[in-house]
Amino acid sequence: MAAVPNPVELGAPWGLALPEPPPTRFHRVHGANIRVDPSGTRATRVESFAHGVCFSQEPLAPGQIFLVEIEEKELGWCGHLRLGLTALDPASLAAVPEFSLPDLVNLGHTWVFAITRHHNRVPRDGHPEAEAAAPSRPPALLVEPYLCIEQFRIARDRLVGRSRPGLYSHLLDQLYELNVLPPTARRSRLGVLFCPRPDGTADMHIVINGEDMGPSARGLPVAQPLYAVVDVFASTKSVRLVQLEYGLPSLQTLCRLVIQRSVVHRLAIDGLHLPKGLKDFCKYE
Repeated sequence: MAAVPNPVELGAPWGLALPEPPPTRFHRVHGANIRVDPSGTRATRVESFAHGVCFSQEPLAPGQIFLVEIEEKELGWCGHLRLGLTALDPASLAAVPEFSLPDLVNLGHTWVFAITRHHNRVPRDGHPEAEAAAPSRPPALLVEPYLCIEQFRIARDRLVGRSRPGLYSHLLDQLYELNVLPPTARRSRLGVLFCPRPDGTADMHIVINGEDMGPSARGLPVAQPLYAVVDVFASTKSVRLVQLEYGLPSLQTLCRLVIQRSVVHRLAIDGLHLPKGLKDFCKYE
């Protein structure tokens, strides 16, 4: 059996000599109603509300986030995106189940979390459930640029979904510090990862717009390959993969943060003497 990678590789911010994980892609095996684009980075459910289960092309490394952004919604259905991990090799499935919950989970060695508009946070050990479910103010992106999950530290910038600037952006999105997107909204970003523990198991964490929701499953077999599961279910119609930076932020990201610190709100970026492509990158990405 292959050795498990060092669990601090992807979370270590100064590990320049350590290899970056390959870009994330969707697996060629997926639900009957899913169409994956030629790049392997966009998955769309073309009909009905089910048969939308997708997998990562490769097993995840410890601390690697499989991150998707909701691109399209479809009215008239009840329910939203589902995320999780499976130790089942997608290529070995005789048929992809209609639903991740409960069908795929019932096959065993699979852990899936149903995303809801509210109350996605998981209770911590020793904390009352009410505290975990209570809404909290998201951390300021410019003050806390890294998300810390157990032994991993990951640049928060690309984890956070941003709404399109509008008439009231200067009120709702001041200095990019507040995440105003509900978890199930268009452009919201959701991801899944696992963190190994000393006992040889791992915890599964769900990340929503740069916030860790806590360990949504425990006791995962870290010695087995773990694939990401994305169920493009019901009102979620299309998602795209977002590639992350591990280690030091890129020069592009650092430049954007400097620009964002220099303006009062996103609409003010239009008044800067910058190329349109750079303005759009600072406002939307």
